[in-house]
Amino acid sequence: MKEEKVVIIGGVASGATAAAKVRRISPNAKIVMLEAGPDISFANCGLPYYISGDIKSRSKLILQSPESFNEQYNVEVHTHTLVATIDKEAHVVKTVDSRSGEQRTFEYTKLILAQGGRPIKPELPGADQDHVFTLWTLEDMDKISNFLEDHKPQTAVVVGGGFIGLEMVEALVKRGLTVNVVEMMPHVMAIMEAETAGFIENEMLSYGVGINTGASVVEIGSKTVGLDNGKVLNADMVILSIGVRPTLQLAKDAGLKVGEAGGLLVNEQLQTSDPDIYAAGDMVEIEHRVLGKKVRIPLAGPANRQGRIAAENALGGAHSYKGSIGTSVVRVFEAVAGTTGLSLKQARAAGIDADAVVVHKEHHTSYYPGSETVSTMLVYDRKSGVVLGGQAAGYKGADKRLDVIATATAAKLTVSDLADIDFAYSPPIGTANDAINMAAYTAENRMSGFSPSVTASELDEYFAGKNPVIIDVRDFFAFEKSHVEGALNIPLEILPQQLASIPANRPIAVYDETGKKGHQALRTLVGAGFRNVTNLSGGHTSLQRHARAIGFKTIKVGLLPIQPKSVEEEAEAVEKKVEVKAIDSNTPIVVDVRTPQEFAHGAYPKAINIPLDELQMRVDELGNPSRSITLYCASGARSAYGQRILQQLGFTNVSNGGGIMQMMLRR
Repeated sequence: MKEEKVVIIGGVASGATAAAKVRRISPNAKIVMLEAGPDISFANCGLPYYISGDIKSRSKLILQSPESFNEQYNVEVHTHTLVATIDKEAHVVKTVDSRSGEQRTFEYTKLILAQGGRPIKPELPGADQDHVFTLWTLEDMDKISNFLEDHKPQTAVVVGGGFIGLEMVEALVKRGLTVNVVEMMPHVMAIMEAETAGFIENEMLSYGVGINTGASVVEIGSKTVGLDNGKVLNADMVILSIGVRPTLQLAKDAGLKVGEAGGLLVNEQLQTSDPDIYAAGDMVEIEHRVLGKKVRIPLAGPANRQGRIAAENALGGAHSYKGSIGTSVVRVFEAVAGTTGLSLKQARAAGIDADAVVVHKEHHTSYYPGSETVSTMLVYDRKSGVVLGGQAAGYKGADKRLDVIATATAAKLTVSDLADIDFAYSPPIGTANDAINMAAYTAENRMSGFSPSVTASELDEYFAGKNPVIIDVRDFFAFEKSHVEGALNIPLEILPQQLASIPANRPIAVYDETGKKGHQALRTLVGAGFRNVTNLSGGHTSLQRHARAIGFKTIKVGLLPIQPKSVEEEAEAVEKKVEVKAIDSNTPIVVDVRTPQEFAHGAYPKAINIPLDELQMRVDELGNPSRSITLYCASGARSAYGQRILQQLGFTNVSNGGGIMQMMLRR
């Protein structure tokens, strides 16, 4: 049996993984790894976090050195080694050492190409200056870090609003710079829906980042960056992050076929057009598991898996790579957003009869401390209900929901399958009906016609030529802060009493804050005989995010003010109780028993706030036990409980005013 000689060109993600896999399969194979740069097997996804200071030790990013890789796997590693040619007939590669110029020849029985890609550096005036950088290697990272230390820049422009671009925005803000991002597409994270991108943009604006979308850089000066819209941005340094181009010249020179998506063509076994040459990672094009067509997906996860499979097949295996669904996620400051499979726009562009729904729900029970809203979007086939993809966003729990959607997409589960799955639940961890369950229920309701809905991205098309009645069923306080221009404000609690005021001969669009009460309002209207009613999936939250990212053509939505945040550590806020000195008299008093946070959102005029949990401890503030006391909360439930507490304590004239909306109506 002849000795296997496996040569691997490229020593980072897929290349290093392939080398390790070859050794695990064959203890006797001769393995040579050829890397053009100075480093192998480093954590390139972690580079921005070293620049930001989140990762303190540079050595943590070095997963293997040439020496440790050889010691662990018996792999002959050559860095600073450029492969000049591949001789397919002779089964040899010819190399040049970039330091010494030494030329060498390496024989192979099987060759694995894992050259990855390189950042696209546009031909712009000024792009070759010393303060202009790309980020791809440890060497790139060191140049940026040294520039920050040596030159103390105050301003920066990041060109490109994708994953690396936004991670670098955060890194530079954490280093104290004033940062602008420039993105030629209508919003950052162009692969995501506008409302998901709007969530990220809100977070960036909170940290003072300037967002310049729908714009391109035309010139880079020594201290400025000029845009095609005439705007000039201050820039002591510039980061170019506009995409990655596969490294294909060597493969092309060897006569290997390149595919329609612009990557190296491989079959299911990751075999190129030459049977003895395999390829993996950012340089190849693969099949999209939902679309069924060839695409390029330059992500770390697929690259590592491809390296394993290419190695296995190079040694005689028959492992088929099923393709990728492009699951990807980004964290910008504290905000997390991700996508998997197809967006609604991508699905429809591909000719798929697709719909989508959006749900905003607490990531664990709202009564357990620390609950945050997580947003979940499901994209599915309108007829079969098969999940085609989706997105998730939030400060906590977004990655978990995204992984569930990715699993459902890969397994071709339906929304009904998701509706019936039991997810892990405990008050600190989840909810009895997870956001995924709720999104699936919402999708089932849209599919069946029980609760017709549209997403924010569909609103312009929905409103075109319809002239619907728009009903905002949120409370008065939320409506005053922001609403769709021309909307009627009829809070859900009083909707049954206001039906006569709603035109019966026009389409009706309803929305609340998240979509949940909008669904309830829709069912109330349908039950009352209204026939053409549609709920905005995701409610006002989705409206705000979409409006922030790209706006609407047919409606106007007032944008809520940005709440400033800082990367500097703030002292933990200590909530101070405000003493309420009640007058000991029979003057009627109104008590709001909601939380201080709810009270701050909006309250009945001249009401005092004593949260239900504090009512017994603060009973002395209420004065004479015979005075007239009206309690209220959000719905009437907590105030009813408070009424019983006060009656047991001897208060004789206590009434339950019900919910805040009922109180406001009785003013």
